[in-house]
Amino acid sequence: MSEQSVVPIDQLLPNKLSLLPLMGRPIFPGLFTPIMIGNPADVRVIDDAVAGDGLIGLVMLANDADNPTITDLYRIGTAAKIIKKINLPDGGVNIFISTLKRFMIKKPLKPINPIVAAVEYLEEEEDDTSEVKALTRALISEMKQISENNPLFSEEMRLNMINIDHPGKIADFIVSVLNIDKTEQQKILEMLNVRKRMEQVLVFIKKEQELLRIQKRIQREINEKIEKSQRDYFLKEELKAIKTELGMTTDAKSSEYQRFKDKIEGFHFEGEIKETVEQELEKFNLIDPNSGEFIVSRNYLDVIANLPWNDPEPEQFSLKTASNILENDHYGLKDVKNRIVEYLAVRKLRQDTKGSIICLVGPPGVGKTSVGKSIARSLGKAFFRFSVGGMRDEAEIKGHRRTYIGAMPGKIIQGLKIVKTKAPVFMIDEIDKMGMSFQGDPASALLEVLDPEQNSSFRDHYLDLPFDISHIFFVVTANTLDTIPGPLQDRMEIIELPGYINTEKFEIAKRYLVPKSLEKNGLKKNQVKYTRESLMHIANGYAREAGVRNFEKNLDKIHRKLAKQLVEAAEASEPETLEKFEIDKKLIEKHLGKPLFPEGDLKKADRPGMSVGLAWTTMGGDTLVIEATSVPGEGGLTLTGKMGDVMKESASIAMTVVHKLGVEQYGISGSWFEKNHIHLHIPEGATPKDGPSAGITMATALLSLLRNKTILDKLVMTGELSLTGQVLPIGGLKEKTIAAQRNRARYIIIPKQNLRDLDDIPEHVKKGIEFYPVERFEEVLKLAFSD
Repeated sequence: MSEQSVVPIDQLLPNKLSLLPLMGRPIFPGLFTPIMIGNPADVRVIDDAVAGDGLIGLVMLANDADNPTITDLYRIGTAAKIIKKINLPDGGVNIFISTLKRFMIKKPLKPINPIVAAVEYLEEEEDDTSEVKALTRALISEMKQISENNPLFSEEMRLNMINIDHPGKIADFIVSVLNIDKTEQQKILEMLNVRKRMEQVLVFIKKEQELLRIQKRIQREINEKIEKSQRDYFLKEELKAIKTELGMTTDAKSSEYQRFKDKIEGFHFEGEIKETVEQELEKFNLIDPNSGEFIVSRNYLDVIANLPWNDPEPEQFSLKTASNILENDHYGLKDVKNRIVEYLAVRKLRQDTKGSIICLVGPPGVGKTSVGKSIARSLGKAFFRFSVGGMRDEAEIKGHRRTYIGAMPGKIIQGLKIVKTKAPVFMIDEIDKMGMSFQGDPASALLEVLDPEQNSSFRDHYLDLPFDISHIFFVVTANTLDTIPGPLQDRMEIIELPGYINTEKFEIAKRYLVPKSLEKNGLKKNQVKYTRESLMHIANGYAREAGVRNFEKNLDKIHRKLAKQLVEAAEASEPETLEKFEIDKKLIEKHLGKPLFPEGDLKKADRPGMSVGLAWTTMGGDTLVIEATSVPGEGGLTLTGKMGDVMKESASIAMTVVHKLGVEQYGISGSWFEKNHIHLHIPEGATPKDGPSAGITMATALLSLLRNKTILDKLVMTGELSLTGQVLPIGGLKEKTIAAQRNRARYIIIPKQNLRDLDDIPEHVKKGIEFYPVERFEEVLKLAFSD
């Protein structure tokens, strides 16, 4: 074909075009590329174009309209000729196009799909300058660097880029293959000045190179980490193989797994326990050691592996040895020791290792905890103690579920793990001081623990497997039974420990407390000598409570002062001046100060309107002075001394009984009660007092006031008073008798129904005291008043 016969491309392109909206990026002139068409309306446009001249206009959408109109399109697009059309099975088409030239929409001819518009073809503004040539070389050079480092650039794309002879087309081609925003590409499409277009494309290339540089750096760092981890992995595998050849354990996880497996196989589990433990063991073997679940599983298996699952050996203990241990460890407490020995005798006779539940109840400092330790020694068993005083969360007893972070077993399972035997002695201290909160009721959780019928399959929440705790010998301690729930009391054998009288305190101090305190304070046994009078003085003047804890504290106080004197003498190089100490009454007062309870500080009823009663508290027995007086004024009764509701009711009953007796038997005028106001007071007003057992004591004090007569000296009494004058039984007679002994009482009035309780009181406690059982208040008056 001759040069004159070549027709310019503008003359081949029509002035109106069917427009195809592009959802993705704009398409530049000078390319041969496929396009996938799925929209039925767009497919119709393609069919119409193929049926005609095969020319369409490609224009990018300016928004995301579902049914675009001409207003949704950019104004500048690219004219293209459809080279080939392939129908697809889903109704869409795949077309291959050759893009020809930029155009601008001049006028919409059909604004809705299929869109038709009158168009004007745009010419490029070319500068045939050396700057354009330089830019062309720069673009090709920079793109070569990008294409060499990017596997997405094929060899064909590289050749096409080099063979393009027009600077504007080179810029268009490069923009079409760079990963830049479609709006930026549209701006390049609309840029007719070739030099400016090339400059902008060069900026995009530089940005792409910077991104590639950062990407390479990140990739290099990742590769280094992967290479290191792979290297470590291969080295570990080699080490594992070497250890296997040498018969050594391969790694920590394998070692733990084997340890758990060996221990668990030695337990010979069956049924549910075997199935659950084996599943957990296999799960542990599959877990990655770096995961959080690994630690949870390991801790669980560690608990299982360290629990004593096998049945205990038959018990081998001598009743005589057990009796001797109890006798050597504790002075007095004869009834308590006898009951414990009887308990052990039954246990040995039955050859039954099933656990027992003993509840030791008594005031502080009487030796409840040490009795528990002695029981463990006498049986030759491990001893574990924990306190439930103030406990509010039942999970402390039954454990936390493993779904919680930091979950752990309850105290029972923890204790078994520590002692490593299925039949230890467990001491649960302060069971009367458990609380209750939104976290549960620990007292109710103990019901299962302390029930021989249930605890053979005890389920701790953490372990979640049945565990037999029926072999445990439980020893429970409490100061009072009042706050222990009834169902819990039913499950225990209750043994009461009374307080000590002064003679018992003397023996305990001489045999146990003094040697213990001397050793604790660095003194030798032969350095300090106490007289009987000095120890009795401590008991009378400084430690009158039921237990001996304060007695021991006072001894410690004395011995610390002696230790100080010894050290000071040694530092002054005069140790021989203080070789021995003789502790008498005078020296005790020097170290301890004046007695808290002076010699004559006994509670007495030495004036009309007074009587002495006996009370029971969690600290043991105590004596109670009742005072009554009258003042002229409006009749009535005032009560003071921090009395509880029950005691206030007892006072009202006593007033009614005395009013009736005073008028009927003692000739007191009824008007006297109307003209005089009676005030009844119990000293130590800051101490709460309650209970009905002071009924006859209050009535006696009131009658003493009315008759203006003093009651019998050294007489104390206890008993509930009914409205008809009946004297009803009371509790805690043993503790009350000890309190009377400490107060040097000679006569005690008790309800007749409490005669059976006298057998439980040791003879040395009753020594020197006469008991008077009564049924009616009139009998009390005959004993209290000499006439």
